[in-house]
Amino acid sequence: MRILAATVVGMVGLFAGQQAQTASCGDVTIADMSSMSAELLASVDRFILNNGFDCTADLVAGDTVPAITSMIEKGQPNIVPEGAVDVVPALYKEGIENGKIVALSDPLSDASTQGLWVPRYMVDENPELATLAGILNHPELFPNPEDPSRGAIYNGAPGWGATIVTAQLYKANQMADRKFDLVDPGSLAGLDSAISRAYERKQGIVAYYWSPTGLLGRYAMVKVDLGVPHDPVEWTRCTTNAACADPKANAWAASDNVKTLVSKQFSDENGEIVEYLEKRELTKETINDMLAWMNENQATGEDAAQHFLTENPEIWSKWVSPEIAEKVKGAL
Repeated sequence: MRILAATVVGMVGLFAGQQAQTASCGDVTIADMSSMSAELLASVDRFILNNGFDCTADLVAGDTVPAITSMIEKGQPNIVPEGAVDVVPALYKEGIENGKIVALSDPLSDASTQGLWVPRYMVDENPELATLAGILNHPELFPNPEDPSRGAIYNGAPGWGATIVTAQLYKANQMADRKFDLVDPGSLAGLDSAISRAYERKQGIVAYYWSPTGLLGRYAMVKVDLGVPHDPVEWTRCTTNAACADPKANAWAASDNVKTLVSKQFSDENGEIVEYLEKRELTKETINDMLAWMNENQATGEDAAQHFLTENPEIWSKWVSPEIAEKVKGAL
């Protein structure tokens, strides 16, 4: 009986030790990208991991290309909440096939699309400007502030996969020969400022952007028809490859393939968190409402996460167990 009792005590001790090990998930790094939706997702994840799973989660700056590259090469960050994998197909394929990254949910559900955009007031006045061919016929309507004799196509910020795509499409459509310059806005803030300034003054602008975003919720913009269908083979071969010297005309897909990514090691060691991330997604209606709230309140991602979690328990509580949901509610 003493042997049995000792065995039972030993098993209880072992179980308690295992519980203690799983009670805290340890340090976690989450990519904090520059888009508002990615900022919101990262902050929601941090709050739920810290308060529900007892992690020590921190946000680290990193946009699509550097974040996914670092995850493949170093296993950091542990989580990329919003990875626009279509703009880095070769990099994404490498990470998946080499067992370095794991793709989980589509966090934005039906919400995401990107491309070149022009203000609706320009299209209302001249429907031709809803097409790339029409835009290229009128560089004078989209003057480059540095050289008004030429038109301007505003690119995305450095480090974005979409910035490579826009540059390749600029070359493929020979926009330089049509008297257009490709303008580097320097940052997301610079791009937002250029679009906002033009829109408020009812001036001409054509720029890379994406939806869902607060900016496109605030300003009525039209996605430009590039005049060709999306060619996924060419997209992978050259459209998304900065080193490719002979890009062909192409178009963005009708909707983005956005994935939450985790490092393989993190996936193997944190099954309960992976299960949460697989369930965590926001519909177009929800994300648009949240981005509008962020704009109206000049809110940070942390502010938005608190607001979302407080106001929408019926949405996020389905992503976690009842016990974890109660811990998160208690921290709000």
